[in-house]
Amino acid sequence: MTLALITGRGNLPVQVANAQETPPLICAYEGVPPEHLETDLTFRLETLGTLLVALGEKGVTHVCFCGAIDRPKLDPAKLDAETMPLVPLFQKALAAGDNGALQVLKEIFEQTGFEVVGADTLLPDLVAEQGVLSAAWPDAQMRRDAARGEAVLAGMAPLDIGQACVIGAEQVLGVESFGGTDHLLRTLPAKAGEMRAILCKGPKIGQIREIDMPTIGPATIEAAHAAGLAGVIVDAGDVIVLDPERCAKLADDFGLVLWARSGGTT
Repeated sequence: MTLALITGRGNLPVQVANAQETPPLICAYEGVPPEHLETDLTFRLETLGTLLVALGEKGVTHVCFCGAIDRPKLDPAKLDAETMPLVPLFQKALAAGDNGALQVLKEIFEQTGFEVVGADTLLPDLVAEQGVLSAAWPDAQMRRDAARGEAVLAGMAPLDIGQACVIGAEQVLGVESFGGTDHLLRTLPAKAGEMRAILCKGPKIGQIREIDMPTIGPATIEAAHAAGLAGVIVDAGDVIVLDPERCAKLADDFGLVLWARSGGTT
């Protein structure tokens, strides 16, 4: 396997890269350099066709998308000749929801001959295992809120808008949309803290796991604390936890519950 990483923001790219026996080719989106990694190739949406050709010339067989990238806008003036044939697919992707757009992107790479692999495949230890990771444990109300969050995320799936919601006293206080989890936590009502609300994060039905595996890390725990939340609940086996020891320590420092919950658990 000759691997290329399509990188974005955050610590996930360097963790995946460092776990490989052979250093992967690092491909960074223009303006989003990966942390603690040297970039081999830089591209943008309008030069994706050229990137695909370059990957083929370098003998790449497998591609892994890791790290956050904001949804790009297509600038026709910057299109190169290799990318021009992909424009109809771009238009389809940009008009779709997150999952629909990622499915188109995955198909573009697969139809070009590359196998798209998830970060969780390359580094399985990243995925949250079932259990409470913090010293604090969920009480009865938090367990009811977590069950409510599971139902809300399932109901959001057909809308293709996000992977997280905030629940307090079994009320929905916010759902993730195009602004991501950070925006959700920054814009919560003040009563979220009074209600000991929780952040629930998990995959949508039909999630394109190879490209968009739900992820939390220390910054998520810090943001949840800043928002006054009482806990962070993730789906066991379906969410990547970056630096779990640091996440657990932060949760303990803040008095938060950090729980990797199996679906249907009460």
